[in-house]
Amino acid sequence: MKTFTLPGTDITAPAVVLGLMRIQDKTDDEVRTLVRTALDAGINFMDHADIYGSSMHGCERRFAEAMRLTPSEREAMTIQSKAGIVKDGPYFDFSYERIVGQVEGSLSALGTDYLDILLLHRPDALVEPEEVARAFDELHAAGKVRHFGVSNHTPGQIELLRRHVRQPIVANQIQLSVTHAPSIASGVAANMGDLDQSIDRDNGMVDYCRLHDITLQAWSPFQSRFFDGPFLGNPRYAELNAVIDRLAASYDVQPESIAVAWLTRHPARMQVVLGTTTPARVEAAARGADVELTRSEWYEMFRAAGHTVP
Repeated sequence: MKTFTLPGTDITAPAVVLGLMRIQDKTDDEVRTLVRTALDAGINFMDHADIYGSSMHGCERRFAEAMRLTPSEREAMTIQSKAGIVKDGPYFDFSYERIVGQVEGSLSALGTDYLDILLLHRPDALVEPEEVARAFDELHAAGKVRHFGVSNHTPGQIELLRRHVRQPIVANQIQLSVTHAPSIASGVAANMGDLDQSIDRDNGMVDYCRLHDITLQAWSPFQSRFFDGPFLGNPRYAELNAVIDRLAASYDVQPESIAVAWLTRHPARMQVVLGTTTPARVEAAARGADVELTRSEWYEMFRAAGHTVP
């Protein structure tokens, strides 16, 4: 498994992350098999959120109940969670009280004394960055959260936080796959005024994060669009799947591996956040992190996914 030191931290981070948003109804054995498969493949980075599950902290609690981690097992993992979405609204709340309260709930549910990373879960239009800074300072000083990040934030939104928050913003988790790649595709089509792809809807997010040592975490790496179903095996993406299948055969891996390889080939050193609960797909994704696509193969997938290369 390809690893790197997550900038702003001392965490040795794998290129692939196990997302645990779908484990609420899994048995203890199913959860343990999923996690152990990930660990055996070199994935020791676990992604949670307070809203994952049928009830608040549901998946975090299911994880802790099934795994019953010893102190040494916990220390060997990187556990990341998120807070900020009010599920019953729905709306967002980055107030001091909400952030601190939800972290306390996550720690209790997970049965741990600390989170390695806390992400603000999507942007809050009513954010008061001073409130966020106060929450981060308190949580960090108490040893309850070691590092902080965001999800789906624009460069401007991150800059607003950075003006007040003392801790580095170490990650920005965004939706990204070969078919859902506006943050990459707009730069490829820069200055092409008649092409919709040239519109920068993310304000240079990828370049900004690279410039500021913020690790991009790609969620829904197999999703075609915004919760629009997977592109793998999808007849709407016949050309792309033909390319993926050929490359999978060439590298002796599964199609999931090639989908992951397209993301990890990018020099931004992204992490790929899986949402699958199928152990075989976890193994295939992990293998993809070690596949080094050529430039021509990367661009061939990009074009086959429907993006324009001028």
